[in-house]
Amino acid sequence: MLTQNLPSQARKMPDGRKKLRWFVTLSTMPLLGVVTAFGLVPQSDLGLNPATVSIEQIALPKVAPSATTTAASFWRNERVQRGDTVVELLRRLNIEDAAASAWLRTAPEAESFRKLAAGREVQAETHAGGGLVALRYLGDDGAQVVIEKQGDSYTARTLPAQLEKRLYVRTGEIKSNLYAATDVADMPEAAARQLAEIFGGDIDFHHDLRKGDKFTVVYEMIYSNGALVDTGHIQAAEFINKNQTYRAVHFQGDYYTPEGDSVRKAFLRSPIEFSRVSSGFTNSRFHPVLNKWRAHRGVDFAAPIGTRVKATADGIVTSFGRQGGYGNFVSVSHQGRFTTLYGHLSKFAKGLRRGQRVAQGDVIGYVGMTGMTSGPHLHYEFKVDGQQRDPLRVALPDAKPVGVENMAAFQLAADSFVARLNLLRNTNLAKLD
Repeated sequence: MLTQNLPSQARKMPDGRKKLRWFVTLSTMPLLGVVTAFGLVPQSDLGLNPATVSIEQIALPKVAPSATTTAASFWRNERVQRGDTVVELLRRLNIEDAAASAWLRTAPEAESFRKLAAGREVQAETHAGGGLVALRYLGDDGAQVVIEKQGDSYTARTLPAQLEKRLYVRTGEIKSNLYAATDVADMPEAAARQLAEIFGGDIDFHHDLRKGDKFTVVYEMIYSNGALVDTGHIQAAEFINKNQTYRAVHFQGDYYTPEGDSVRKAFLRSPIEFSRVSSGFTNSRFHPVLNKWRAHRGVDFAAPIGTRVKATADGIVTSFGRQGGYGNFVSVSHQGRFTTLYGHLSKFAKGLRRGQRVAQGDVIGYVGMTGMTSGPHLHYEFKVDGQQRDPLRVALPDAKPVGVENMAAFQLAADSFVARLNLLRNTNLAKLD
């Protein structure tokens, strides 16, 4: 057949020329053809022992079915989306099970499933046909809810939350304000608020921030059964403001310098987070409502109506209500010789009463524009022995340092975190192992 495929010139060649062409043709054949040619040589000529092929049928032992052997199942994760219905969520989970859908839509045991908030993750196990085997998700309290198929129906059970704390670190640089910098650094809002509160006694975040200021923060994130549920405490932080370095370490519910002195001042500089000072403490100010010059013995913080107003120090509520130009106000006494006043409030904190003890940072009211005011803001006054002082400039007393009995334990923790701050400065790692 190969000959028939040769060109006519080759068929007319002399025998010697034909043998040469045959040699070229065979030498360019694929390797498989060469192997086949060698396979035609008798084994006896190659000096090999004859091969013997033996075929035997082996019976495999039968495995009896047990309770542990189940059909193949598949897991899928989905997050609840705003406006989701049970039917829509099951569709995205690839669940095709009318009985399961009906049970989840009506059963009292599945009420927590029907109330899942947007963003919450649901894990579903299904068999090959799309029938529901199990559902898992976290409830509002962080506990895991497991819904499982039992016969022709389903059961729901709650597993205790298995909380896990993971340490994260973020660093950032101030370009405009603290919130913008923490957003760029991918810090949770709760951690950003803590950062402002920790250094709020030393740094006025309304006036003192400068472009190029830097921070490093080590904070906890709390997980339940592997799912993120909350932001924990900042464990250590460093803030460089105007080339001065401030450091804080968390110990027994409070914050201290690496030397054991309290970072927290007895008073916060501001009762509002990230607002703007619209009018400062002065002996002569043109009043926007009265249209005349008069002293302004406090500081006005411009902020939207409803912004939370916090007590700047531990104290006792001495009075609250409505009074002349202050509108709705709250007055708090501290340590016997200090008094703070908060005016123009839209409303008071729920349950507020005279004689109530409040802690630093407790919400006592909300920004408004009651009384004599031209716009929403908080009027804040600070008195020492009955004399009004500038809240932004007065020297604030420190809180108590670490006790002598706890100093050794504190120093051990502080040294570890300070070493981390030194190592992590100017980095932006996602998580510490």
